Amino acid sequence: MTASATLLNALLPLVAELSSQLSESERYRRLLAALRTVLPGDAAALLRCERSEDGDDWLRPLAIDGLSPDTLGRRFRVAEHPRFAALLAAGQALRFPTDTPLPDPYDGLVAHHTGAPLPVHDCMGCVLQVDGQAWGLLTLDALEPGRFAGAAPLEALQAFSNLAAATVATAARLRQLEQSVHNERQRAEHFRRHTPVATPRLLGHSAAMRALQRDIATVAASDLAVLVTGETGVGKELVAQALHAQSDRADQAFVSINCAALPDTLVESELFGHVRGAFTGAVGDRQGKFEQAHQGTLFLDEVGELPLVTQAKLLRVLQSGQIQRLGLDRERTVDVRIIAATNQDLAAAVRAGRMRADFYHRLSVYPLQVPPLRAREGDVLVLAGYFLERTRSQFGLDGLRLEADAQAALLAHRWPGNVRELEHAVRRAVLHALRRPRTPGQLLGIVARDFVLTPSSIADSADAERATGLFDLQTSAPPAAGLREAVAQYERQLVQQALQAHGHRWAPAARALQMDRANLQRLAKRLGLLAPSATPPPSAAS
Repeated sequence: MTASATLLNALLPLVAELSSQLSESERYRRLLAALRTVLPGDAAALLRCERSEDGDDWLRPLAIDGLSPDTLGRRFRVAEHPRFAALLAAGQALRFPTDTPLPDPYDGLVAHHTGAPLPVHDCMGCVLQVDGQAWGLLTLDALEPGRFAGAAPLEALQAFSNLAAATVATAARLRQLEQSVHNERQRAEHFRRHTPVATPRLLGHSAAMRALQRDIATVAASDLAVLVTGETGVGKELVAQALHAQSDRADQAFVSINCAALPDTLVESELFGHVRGAFTGAVGDRQGKFEQAHQGTLFLDEVGELPLVTQAKLLRVLQSGQIQRLGLDRERTVDVRIIAATNQDLAAAVRAGRMRADFYHRLSVYPLQVPPLRAREGDVLVLAGYFLERTRSQFGLDGLRLEADAQAALLAHRWPGNVRELEHAVRRAVLHALRRPRTPGQLLGIVARDFVLTPSSIADSADAERATGLFDLQTSAPPAAGLREAVAQYERQLVQQALQAHGHRWAPAARALQMDRANLQRLAKRLGLLAPSATPPPSAAS
């Protein structure tokens, strides 16, 4: 078969699929598969151009073929990768000489190559032009030098890139048509302009994350109160930021407050503000969070820790939009969208009398459950790649490779601390790997032992105790005292164990329990482990 016939056979299915109802990820996957049919190579990638608010150009991988899965989580700053810069500057298909001194951005990422850095090989790429602008890049690598020699491969890549540009343009237009409201195009453009590339984002391609992102898009345009629930470390604040960024309030303030970190005596001042002399220490007028968030979004993190008295006052604000600074008789009206978050079961808190039912129902008009990392199949490596690339850039490293045993270890771990635990684990692993001696130019490979993934968290201990300790839900009946008392007994046991294990010091005990120290002390009071009026002694307060 001639080269032109091969090209035609690869292009015809792509043309036929332009009007089909394919997901973007599947459309891009087929695009790269067709590219490797036309130009057999060992690795291909489709990358999207993005620009941050500070003017930096970035490339974000949308689809890969023959590269390590964690590549999808990486973001490549063009200024740090001269090959990408050369491709963008060329504006057309470009092949690099096999002896080029330019470092390869895919060092350590080619799936079929275990050595590092990549040996002399063949590499070429092409800019995708959409509406006269550089939309992104197609890149193709072959480990065999000279695979793309001659003019024919470059001509084939240039021809293919024209259809690839049509494919990505079609995918973008179909995505816009699928939106349920007429102004989605304006909101999407607004979101693109006001969200810098460096801002942490909701990464992941799992079914659970796609469902969450659909829910976010559904409710973001409204002013409904949203209650974001999920385990510690799943990224509840990122969900709140995404809701704000995709709303009509995106160009207004996003104000966040951690309700658990506030002393009971200062909660109202922080939320509603105060005037000079309202209380001891009020030396001047001060805006509260509601005023700061006027016409924007107020994010109430750890909302389950608010005192009942404050809940009643917040309920009035949610109903009427009227606030009153401490020490001031006059009310003022605010226009604020409320997003709340918690890792607690607030319905159980209502039944236990720790939360007002009317306040709970006002907050949970549209509940969003953020899935734990262990339920996000395939996302662990994507997130690991994102954190690796950020760490590589921050440390000024040439490249980082996630070895096969490290990938297997990450996939096997339960991640009781979720995404936050993964981020910290990646940073520690890089530091551990840096201690190993390397020859000049050798790529830094991250292996399984660098992660030190041990079942040391309190969540793993809790699982073990549930299997052998308090009572077996499958084989035994609950205690006669009832479910609520059984849960309180279990919480009391965990808190006592954590305090004993850390010399009755609250801060390390709270870290072991993955809680804020103030939250732990409130829980201890409720469980009868600390008198309501008692203050932890200095030796136990740290």
